[in-house]
Amino acid sequence: MWILLLALVACTVSRSAEGQRPDEREIRKTVSEFYTAFNTHAFERAAEFTTADWQHINPFGGWTRGREAVLAELREVHGSFLKGVTETVDTVAVRTSGTESAVVTVRSHLSPYVAPDGTRHIDEHQIRTFVLVTQDGRWRIMQDQNTIVRP
Repeated sequence: MWILLLALVACTVSRSAEGQRPDEREIRKTVSEFYTAFNTHAFERAAEFTTADWQHINPFGGWTRGREAVLAELREVHGSFLKGVTETVDTVAVRTSGTESAVVTVRSHLSPYVAPDGTRHIDEHQIRTFVLVTQDGRWRIMQDQNTIVRP
């Protein structure tokens, strides 16, 4: 009898947790908005998909804190060595923790560019990790970290 009762409780808890799972499509949409902004080099709508305290760790080890500071950095690099560069998403993996946070890992590749130190980057692959939270009824990027994948 106790075993049957425990099984019913476990089944109810499992169904409740599933019923509260976040909508993965909305999480993916937020990440897609980031890549649209990256590829068009226009971050005017960043407030719609990032938090005010967004933090960004770039592939060269720089750590920028706060949406306005991150946007200033992005405008600078997209107006110089990343001008015209596009990033193509290869794979996306979404993991959620409860209903208010998610981690998204994206593997991608960039079109060729020359870094400020003169290094030519051709057929470069990257892995970016996003931390998303729900805020004002939608998913927003709170942090991202980008790593160049060495062959």
